Amino acid sequence: MLIQDIRDSLFDVSDLNQLKCDLNRLQPVDVGEYITQLPEKQRAIAFRLLNKSQAIDVFEYLPTDLQEELINSLHDVQVVQIVEAMSPDERAELFDELPAGVVKRLLQQLSPEQRQATATILGYPEGTAGRVMTTEYVRLQEGLTVGEALSKIRRQDEDKETIYYAYVTDNNRKLVRVVSLRQLLFTFPDVYIRDIASDRVLKVKTETPQEEVAQIMKRYDLIAIPVVDREDRLVGIITIDDVIDILEEEATEDIQKLAGVSGDEEALSPPLVTMRKRLPWLLAIMGLYIGAASAIAPFQSVIAAVPVLAVIMPIFSNTGGTVGIQALTVTIRGLGVGEVTPRDTFKILRKEVLAGLGTAVVLALTMMALSMIWAKPQERWVGLIAGTVMATNTMVAVTLGTLLPMGLKRLKLDPALVSGPLVTTMLDTIGFLTFLTLISVALRVFHLPQ
Repeated sequence: MLIQDIRDSLFDVSDLNQLKCDLNRLQPVDVGEYITQLPEKQRAIAFRLLNKSQAIDVFEYLPTDLQEELINSLHDVQVVQIVEAMSPDERAELFDELPAGVVKRLLQQLSPEQRQATATILGYPEGTAGRVMTTEYVRLQEGLTVGEALSKIRRQDEDKETIYYAYVTDNNRKLVRVVSLRQLLFTFPDVYIRDIASDRVLKVKTETPQEEVAQIMKRYDLIAIPVVDREDRLVGIITIDDVIDILEEEATEDIQKLAGVSGDEEALSPPLVTMRKRLPWLLAIMGLYIGAASAIAPFQSVIAAVPVLAVIMPIFSNTGGTVGIQALTVTIRGLGVGEVTPRDTFKILRKEVLAGLGTAVVLALTMMALSMIWAKPQERWVGLIAGTVMATNTMVAVTLGTLLPMGLKRLKLDPALVSGPLVTTMLDTIGFLTFLTLISVALRVFHLPQ
């Protein structure tokens, strides 16, 4: 059954039984989407219609703000059952967003094992492998046979997040080998694990940045990767579903920063939240534009003397800014997906400069033509300067769009900190100052007609 079939269900007594049947037959992700789209007063009603196992599965697919809303509306016993059943990494993510008092109350009511697992994850810095890992994994001892290993997995590991891989450790929990479930299933029961497990183990440290983990898993087509501490002891794993979330989060953050938007704003955020997240950026950008405007202010008499400048300058500004954002976006994307590293700076710059030369020539000729069309006969000399500065600004734009994010990456900073408005303002300031200075010099030195 599709979610569209129940989207218009009415919330009265006669419909609740049917709605309950419908919701409990749907996939948890679809139920989560359906509940998210309901009016606020109806969300808790719909959630209460779910049976226990369905409610536990659905809860993990709800946005964090809705999870908090339901926690406040459900009885403590229901909340604890749901939170206890969550995977440790999902629980830690929820606790990050909840008020400290609520987190403390929930932690006290969790089982000692789940409390320890959650506290372990929350103890690592945000954005690291330790913070996004789960402590639910299959661990085997080297001395087990295949038959003993399969028996252990059947008895103890049915609720682990993934069993595609089993991780082999020594007596000190140090990770030494990895074996796939496929190998276990197709090997004779009396064969020892150490004889079939691979010692070529790809692993990451708890402090490894999450985006680096995602790149490693993407590069080697892994569905899970083990996480070890500084003593090389196995402490958790990161699974492919977590990596998908990481890549989406990083891509969203980069795109929003390029546009001068806070990285955690959502399409359906309340208006006041949207205003609070955007306004600081807008005020900062306005401050930058004041700098660009200050470059123009001393040349008001020049603009008054050559009116066609007022027509040319907006095109000049928008084109240069767009060229810079294009180079910036391609570079940040390349860094984000691991396609390039700071070591490739000159290789990327060479490509951008060569492409920029051709672009600069075309844009310069176009600007010259437009200037001569719009200018009065005695002002057509402006086109030569406009074309020259346009070509120069284009080369500056591709250079800045490449070097700025590469420089930040080399300094271990987020390349997306170089937002589009920042690059545009820098180019405007450089371009206007150069353009108007050359126009001013031409008027004074060569006594050109106006």
